[in-house]
Amino acid sequence: MTEALQNIFWILVFPGFVFTIVLGLVACWIVRKVSALVQWRVGPPLFQPFYDVMKLMGKETLIPQDGQRAVFIAAPIVGLAGVLLLSTMLWRTTITQNDFVGDIIVAIYLMILPSLALILGSSASASPHASIGTSREMKLVMGYELPLVLAFIIVIIKTGGQLSLAEITKFTPALSISGMLAFLVSLLCIQAKLGFVPFDIAESETEIASGLIMEYSGPLLAVWKMMQAMMLVALPLFLVMVFLGGFGTTAGWPLVWGIGKYVLVLVLIILIKNTNPRVRIDQAMKFFWVYCGIALAIAIILASIGSYYDINWL
Repeated sequence: MTEALQNIFWILVFPGFVFTIVLGLVACWIVRKVSALVQWRVGPPLFQPFYDVMKLMGKETLIPQDGQRAVFIAAPIVGLAGVLLLSTMLWRTTITQNDFVGDIIVAIYLMILPSLALILGSSASASPHASIGTSREMKLVMGYELPLVLAFIIVIIKTGGQLSLAEITKFTPALSISGMLAFLVSLLCIQAKLGFVPFDIAESETEIASGLIMEYSGPLLAVWKMMQAMMLVALPLFLVMVFLGGFGTTAGWPLVWGIGKYVLVLVLIILIKNTNPRVRIDQAMKFFWVYCGIALAIAIILASIGSYYDINWL
């Protein structure tokens, strides 16, 4: 197999689009099923997320008359492409340990593309409800991106300045005080990136009728659903690699242990989703900038002291 065909296989089949979308839709089912059980409901069958996507693929795509057609159509494709590249890079690093210096910076960049795509697509729809969702999403992104970057700075300090994901997975920053603080803040930031309660402010169905994506239908809405499903795989996987030591490099128990770490992060996301009410946008901004900012400032000081004096538990 030539290098070009191998790269296409990596991106489209394994561990790229097909592999990640299947895992993502299964993860969506787990979230919906567990949420239903918490609320004393039966919940959907296993293949319901697959049925939903296939049904949307067969529907008509409606484009707002006053909307920007090109941006409206391109936005979900750009968002899906960003998540696809992120997940492929993470899985390939996990499976083959192939990496490059600074790939954690590339991963952080790719993580913001879905949010930017949502903002662009919503802005292009010319809908008043969507414009409210756009405003909220922009403020939310400005709120959680800074704490997320600060959390990853703590990881870099704890790993001796490493900027390679494969090298970072050889450490477990979450086993220290500063690393645990960074992990918890990152988990909450990921919750906001996924648009889950309590940070589903931009898509709140009971207030602004799904806000950001209310004008999307048919295959374009299916692309948004697939993007969110893939994010449900890529974002927890990124936390596992950065904070929890990754999946290991050999088959057998290290692989099982790595899957257990992913399930742990997914369970935490579901618990947060089902035990908190939705917050207002001003409350979310205050939470990320003030409380998370103070916690991460303390964590950076502890991590720096621990690195200087070789105290690993700090």
